[in-house]
Amino acid sequence: MTKKWRDVNGFYQIYPRSFMDSSGDGIGDLRGVIERLDHIKGGDNSLGIDAIWFSPFYPSPQADMGYDVADYCDIDPIFGSLDDFKELVEKAHARDIKVMVDFVPNHTSNQHPWFLESQSSKDNDKNDFYVWHDAKPDGSEPNNWLSTFGGSAWQWHEGRQQYYLHTFLKEQPDLNWDNPAVRFEMKKVLRFWLDLGVDGFRADAVRWISKDPELRDDPVAERYKGKKPPAKFDDLQHKYSRFWDNLFPYLRELTDIVASYPNRIMVFEDYPDENYSTSEQYLGFYGVNPKVSMPFNFEGLNAKFNAKSISTIVNEFQGMINPDVHTPVYCFSNHDQSRIITRFGGEEQARLIALMQLTLPGLPVVYYGDEIGMSNGPIRFEEIQDKSVFSHGNDESVGRDPERTPMQWTASRNAGFSTAKPWLPVNPNCQNVNVELELNEPDSFLSLYRRLLMLRSRYEILRTGEYEPLSDLGKNIFAYARWISKEQHVFIALNFNNSKHRVTLPHAGSILCATHPIDYPDISEDGSVELRPYEGVLVECNKHRLLAK
Repeated sequence: MTKKWRDVNGFYQIYPRSFMDSSGDGIGDLRGVIERLDHIKGGDNSLGIDAIWFSPFYPSPQADMGYDVADYCDIDPIFGSLDDFKELVEKAHARDIKVMVDFVPNHTSNQHPWFLESQSSKDNDKNDFYVWHDAKPDGSEPNNWLSTFGGSAWQWHEGRQQYYLHTFLKEQPDLNWDNPAVRFEMKKVLRFWLDLGVDGFRADAVRWISKDPELRDDPVAERYKGKKPPAKFDDLQHKYSRFWDNLFPYLRELTDIVASYPNRIMVFEDYPDENYSTSEQYLGFYGVNPKVSMPFNFEGLNAKFNAKSISTIVNEFQGMINPDVHTPVYCFSNHDQSRIITRFGGEEQARLIALMQLTLPGLPVVYYGDEIGMSNGPIRFEEIQDKSVFSHGNDESVGRDPERTPMQWTASRNAGFSTAKPWLPVNPNCQNVNVELELNEPDSFLSLYRRLLMLRSRYEILRTGEYEPLSDLGKNIFAYARWISKEQHVFIALNFNNSKHRVTLPHAGSILCATHPIDYPDISEDGSVELRPYEGVLVECNKHRLLAK
């Protein structure tokens, strides 16, 4: 029987370019994913995760590495064909793996047929498919809105003698979601993929689909102190250029389509926005259609590595939502953000984050390679592929390439990813960090993830059980309980310090997993356990034993 989404133990993000190359051109593809499905689930040594999510694989000029979509209902030839995708879905489903695809609703490529027609004149069927506007009397842009990539969000078009809006690159014109015909077409896109058997969507950059129709200037950010007009994205408070009144109604239209198919979901991408309170953002997105949709929780992407920072994020979020209605989706790395090891400072810290993430409620997201402890790869300037250098105002000259390096399958040539030179260089640490090696190491990252995902799959308490913070266990300790009624209890204790710390849990118990899966600390009859630096434990309560379900 196919699992309900509420019982899924997590999902695994695949960046198609970097997962596995089957064709020998140095670029990952769908047939490569098919070849490696047993790594995900279904083989003797699988990771054992229940769902996969693909970053965009649609036909695209690749100005933004696929997020500039030229055709929403096909596969770019560099990744394969629709027949390959249909086979992938069939073989994934045979392993009880759900398939989620990226959906990019805010913008298309400037090579999409809609835009090619829209730009041709002011009098055609697609005339109002994009956000066009006349120049000001002095010829300047309609307002001060900025692109996330820097500079004005407006591009002059000679043919139409108008500006068009692009929240991202100029090659990514924004769709006009206030046009019902646009919403109709986008709902057709959802139906196309749902009819092919897709189980869900990750909806990209959704906050921008609704903007102030009066196009008022965004106010200058408090941190901005320059005398020149704002030019960097963070120079402005993005009050009018996104998150406008129709955002949630438009998303509801999309989720109504998703809800019309059984056991499907949509996950919204939305990063923390200082213009709104945390509750406004999260509860707003949860309120769209909580039976089938939910937002990512990205708070951890900017968290400091200490117990106070992490526990505050989790406890406030869990206290805000209704656990009977809302599904948390905790995410600590992805294709746009540094990997966990790189972000939090090392291997031991990454193990601690992994144990925490996979013992919190909801649907955890594992970015490909995190399960073997991959770190950001070194990229020289001449090796940059992500030409957008998406840095949100930082001076990261290599953009997002370091977190997108090829999957490290073996210690052999090109890490077993391709027989050709990979599109990005393989991280040199593949000699010591790779799937083949870690399969035979009981204390490896892969062994840790496999055990945690096995426990999460076996015990409902780890997926849907109640969450309760445990306080006063130590300054550098983040601890919490998960429970189902009075029948089952587990405790999680996480030491965020670089020194030992003894904690005493509410009840005695036995350790189900620790950050090092073959080297558990001792636990005494009174529930006391000494945690080593950056060590975490998952403990089954002796008085309230677990029931597999």
